[in-house]
Amino acid sequence: MAKTVESKKACAVNPLKMSQPLGASYAFMGMDSCMPVMHGSQGCTSFGLVLLVRHFKEAIPLQTTAMNEVTTILGGYENIEAALLNIKKRANPRIIAICSTGLTETKGDDVDGYLNLARQRKPELNDTAIVYISTPDYVGAFEDGWRLAVAGMIKQLVPDTSASPQVGQAAGQVNLLPGSHLTPGDLEEIKSILSDFGLQAITMPDVSGSLDGHIPPDWRGTTLGGARLDEVARMGSSIATLAIGQQMLDAAQALQDRTGVPFHLFDRLTGLACNDSLLMTLSQLSGQPVPQKYRRQRSQLLDAMLDGHFYLGGKKVALGAEPDLLFAAGSLLHEMGAQLHTCVTTTHSPVLDKLPAETALIGDLEDLEKGAAECDLLMTHSHGRQAAERLDKPFFRIGFPIFDRIGNAHRVMVGYRGTRQFIFEVANLMMAHIPHALPDTWPLPEAAQRVAMPALPAVAELPWPAPASRTTPTDGVTP
Repeated sequence: MAKTVESKKACAVNPLKMSQPLGASYAFMGMDSCMPVMHGSQGCTSFGLVLLVRHFKEAIPLQTTAMNEVTTILGGYENIEAALLNIKKRANPRIIAICSTGLTETKGDDVDGYLNLARQRKPELNDTAIVYISTPDYVGAFEDGWRLAVAGMIKQLVPDTSASPQVGQAAGQVNLLPGSHLTPGDLEEIKSILSDFGLQAITMPDVSGSLDGHIPPDWRGTTLGGARLDEVARMGSSIATLAIGQQMLDAAQALQDRTGVPFHLFDRLTGLACNDSLLMTLSQLSGQPVPQKYRRQRSQLLDAMLDGHFYLGGKKVALGAEPDLLFAAGSLLHEMGAQLHTCVTTTHSPVLDKLPAETALIGDLEDLEKGAAECDLLMTHSHGRQAAERLDKPFFRIGFPIFDRIGNAHRVMVGYRGTRQFIFEVANLMMAHIPHALPDTWPLPEAAQRVAMPALPAVAELPWPAPASRTTPTDGVTP
């Protein structure tokens, strides 16, 4: 398993990571009728706004407290109060979610105290939920900001029912806590799977409702869609919580502490065995057998793995991404026979200990480019495209931001279907870059023969319902 090491360079060259405030702001956008606010300078907010707009190709609601040199020194209370009142007057959101930046964290603004004072001075804010999360951008990364924002919103918005638990009072209701690496399309796929088991999910945050690329019937200055406050208030009555990604452990634990709802943590949902585990967990929670359609999808995934390993087996991969995404994509590529030669990530995470590679380097895109020189495939976000061009390597875009392609909100990498599609996309890229990747004559070269597929559980070994019996028609009519 991987050993996590940290780059000791004096500065980052072509940074790989995005900041904590940006990750927190992205999480806030999964809340309905919410206005995310960065407490800092206009430049901090503008930079994050540009990245989000270019990635999703959508209008992004994001405000700033517009700190300058004077207010930074004297304190930002007046800026926060003015921002709250202006947002309330112009957009009237249900939630105003504030995250800090490096500027105000270095100054040491007491934002919690500011908000308490604003509540006392301005009663017109009483019917608006205000959330504050500390996210200095000089530590951590995008994934950390999301993690802190979700855990913080649970602590501030979910009622504490630990004294009188209401667990299971809402039959068939589960809580879904997705990681930042899941796209709106991924969330739609997961919620569809839950629905097939008769389960209804309260997803927090739910970017599939706000950033799924739809044209709304009306215009609002806030987020359109996502988790509603009334839904968040009912999370304590669910039968279980499903947390996707190691980054969601803190949020799931906080929710269990406040409500008593037990949680199930899934490190990834890109692969075969992890989705087997998900379906069996859902079957146990719902009391229903796994639908037959997933037996078919599982069989299709096995066939895709068989077809794809000819193009991926034995290939060296350079992968740069946030920890949970790195683990999900890297683990599947390893299962397909690829070698994770160079793995560069943005922040520390326990999931990196399970990464099937020698090391996971917390570094930048320069580190990734150096390692990719010996690889057959380069995978990272759009800022790595120049490195791929210089090295003349196949380049697969993954993560955030991806601004030179459209449809990023609808990409799916989870479930049997999403895993299959991911395999097809990567294998097709290798075929396009290396036209003669698969020889026209058999047998295969000795190197390809040495690539062994991992041992996979057979369908018969899973406690799934037996396939329905069939009768072969004799004259075109089924008896």
